[in-house]
Amino acid sequence: MKRSVIRGTGRFLPSRCVTNDDLATMMDTNDEWIQQRTGIKTRYWIPEGETVGSSDLALEASKKALENAGWQAEELDFIVFATLSPDVFFPGAGCFLQTKLGITDTPALDIRQQCTGFIYAMSIADAYIQSGMYKKILVVGAEVHSTGLDKSTSGRDVAVLFGDGAAAVCVEAVETENKVGILGTILKADGKFAEKLMIELPGSKYPERINEEMLKTGGQFPIMDGTRIFKLALRKLPEVTREILEKTGMTLDDIDLVIPHQANLRINEAYQKTMGLPDSKIFNNIQKYGNTTAATIPIALDEVIEQGLVDTQSSTVLFLALGAGLTWAAMIYRFGE
Repeated sequence: MKRSVIRGTGRFLPSRCVTNDDLATMMDTNDEWIQQRTGIKTRYWIPEGETVGSSDLALEASKKALENAGWQAEELDFIVFATLSPDVFFPGAGCFLQTKLGITDTPALDIRQQCTGFIYAMSIADAYIQSGMYKKILVVGAEVHSTGLDKSTSGRDVAVLFGDGAAAVCVEAVETENKVGILGTILKADGKFAEKLMIELPGSKYPERINEEMLKTGGQFPIMDGTRIFKLALRKLPEVTREILEKTGMTLDDIDLVIPHQANLRINEAYQKTMGLPDSKIFNNIQKYGNTTAATIPIALDEVIEQGLVDTQSSTVLFLALGAGLTWAAMIYRFGE
């Protein structure tokens, strides 16, 4: 049967490292306050004053993933680009990435599932592979948050969380009877919580989409009901973990490493405690990068491979995420072939 197997990964972070002390020069905050609430110490933002889009970060990550896979860009059958921060309002960042890779005709699909974007994107790639339509797919998660944050004291609760970054994964169709690649996926959404985490402007529902009066409301910046999102994550993430394990006929003992979305270290620590996971079975890097939304899981995946924390011939990993929408998801992947 057809299996969707990862052939290469790559990540890219911009050069500008922003510490908590740096943020304290922009707003009323401090390192202790940020670390206590989020676990974040540093994050990376694009160079100040430069024109850099999510497709630019994605390009660098994609080149690394292609190199690690031993692929040429011309071999790609399809591109799935997950981002909430496209270069422009339209067209999608995937088309910009395609031409920057020096290829033409290759179809590109953008999706906006925010923090669950990578898992949703991988599920789309898997579906195309299962259907027999495509064989070699580039899956990308990339974000430029820094240019859209309210860096004043009024926006600090959100601004301290987010970083810029990108990661890419090369996924290939393999004919095998072995249980490798993507073993199972569960995707969820509940729109009644949509307004708990969102950016309102510009919005097509408004006659002018955006104007000076609307800008005064701050609707162009992200807003978040952090307490509600936190509580939802503490409930939904263990639930979807149990669902994916049941679906695949597995237990947590079969999972070598959990790679959760990096939204808040306190969420991941609470999840770890609820599930009874030892430190060796869960990976966190939000301390270094902050929340890079669609890029967090693939950045982490690239790091764990680089650090040898998984056996690329046999390890089984669980990807897990919850974010705006509200959306949440889980995927189990086994290395091999």
